[in-house]
Amino acid sequence: MADEMNLGVLLFIPYRAMENRVFAALAEAGHDDITPAQGKLLQRINDNGSRLVELAESAQVTKQTAGYLVDQLERAGYVERTPDPSDARARLICPTDRALSLRPLATQTTAEVVAEWEAHLGPDRLAELREILTKLREITDPYLDST
Repeated sequence: MADEMNLGVLLFIPYRAMENRVFAALAEAGHDDITPAQGKLLQRINDNGSRLVELAESAQVTKQTAGYLVDQLERAGYVERTPDPSDARARLICPTDRALSLRPLATQTTAEVVAEWEAHLGPDRLAELREILTKLREITDPYLDST
């Protein structure tokens, strides 16, 4: 039992492998200017924009860190700041067409990875894994109700 790997690490390793594949595909397509930290924030931006404080909270980073990452993404042309129509004092972080153009490639690469996992595990075991992780999400995902 002492040699058994921590369950959290076992959950993290496949996620990191998938993330690495997505970033490699993006870099190959000419988007090698996005870091994993920036990607963590970028993937959380709603199509209609998100407030900085919401992004910081969902990415589990400080507001200052989120602001720094948004500054980098804005300089690279992936986001823009716009006035929030519901609050004149607030600004929304909105994805640009450049950011939105990343989604199909990221989605395709993710599907390729899942297909490899299915070929390795078999369709029944992959379905069981998805079911188990979905059930576990009920007690681990603080944003479950907001998705």
